[in-house]
Amino acid sequence: MSNLRNLVALFSLLGISFMAATNAKPLKVYVLCGQSNMEGHARISTFEAMKMDPLTRPILKEMIDGKGKPVICDQVWISYYTGGRDNMGEGFGKLTAGYGSRKIPAEPGDKIGPEFTFGIFMQNALAEPVLIIKTAWGGKSIHTDFRPPSAGPYPFSEQELENLKKRGKNLKEAKAERTEQTGRFYRLMIDHVHRVLKDIKRVYPGYNPTDGYDLAGFAWFQGWNDMVSGGTYPNRGKSGGYDAYSECLTHFIRDVRKDLKAPNMKFVIGVMGVGGPLDKYVSQRYVPIHGSFREAMAVPASMPEFNGNVAAVRTAQYWDMRLQEIEDKQGKVKQMAGFLKSKHKGHPNKDGSMNAQAQKAFLEKYRRELISEEDESYAQIARSNAAYHYFGSARTMALIGKAFAEAIVEMGKK
Repeated sequence: MSNLRNLVALFSLLGISFMAATNAKPLKVYVLCGQSNMEGHARISTFEAMKMDPLTRPILKEMIDGKGKPVICDQVWISYYTGGRDNMGEGFGKLTAGYGSRKIPAEPGDKIGPEFTFGIFMQNALAEPVLIIKTAWGGKSIHTDFRPPSAGPYPFSEQELENLKKRGKNLKEAKAERTEQTGRFYRLMIDHVHRVLKDIKRVYPGYNPTDGYDLAGFAWFQGWNDMVSGGTYPNRGKSGGYDAYSECLTHFIRDVRKDLKAPNMKFVIGVMGVGGPLDKYVSQRYVPIHGSFREAMAVPASMPEFNGNVAAVRTAQYWDMRLQEIEDKQGKVKQMAGFLKSKHKGHPNKDGSMNAQAQKAFLEKYRRELISEEDESYAQIARSNAAYHYFGSARTMALIGKAFAEAIVEMGKK
């Protein structure tokens, strides 16, 4: 009888082991890559403004604990590679706030980018361990810095070459310098992903190599340096003016999948949304440029080749319009200051009768009438950086990170 019990116990143990083995899943790995807005310039202090918005209050509850401090994710680990030429480095550990832009890569910061809510909502969706590999550097283009191998060398336009001549530059040296820069940050990104995957336990100590890993998604959030590059895109703002960006990004998606040996990896394009919805622009000056660039960024998502495995997330919808309205009003105050100093016709100091003290008093009164105390209070807690960094708004970064995660999950379902 005891032998029978021993056999039953043995078979039970074997059964449990077999079940555990068959239920094991590969570790889900996600790569986040881009320039300054993927780095993230939203200070943790701007979390406070999320309480004031019905849209973001539920998201904030996921981001903070019972004491109001940023959560530390139990099931999400991150390796973040960033820095300048002389201080390139890595920070890693369990995901929490502070993996945004950093002065010292290995030290926790006080900013977030999309990674924080990306990890939180990916964890919620999967209910299993997640590894994020983030590589981001400010001020980097896809036409040069992130240029993928299959896009070939950087093509100088005749206008660029002519401008270099006018500035007295040596064309041979300028071309050699561009060749050295071309693709450097693409290679840094690929190399770092390989480095992390080679020894995952260094970043995520609980990783079981027998389970393996699955490169399940890639999020790309970049664009500013390309959008403002009139030399590289001389016809920007016109139809087809940014076609070269679309082509480069298409090569980028193919090359990333090839170099990481992940042909089915889902890819999300974070379409630049600085300025917000185009129909809300006070000035129409930049609408043609911003509009055509956004469309160029989204092109790969509509290509048959990438049907169902590449998605474009339009980040303009997450722009903080209240901060934009305050920014526009501050622009009017600045404009008025210029009018007063220049004795502009049709304005209070047109006859030059106001001294500096009178101009200051008039301007302060004008500002108070234009910008309410409530608006000023909101801006103080909601904004921590420049407009091109989405105002350094945690509200915006949180919505973008969540949208990136949801887009990848949705593609996975399909």
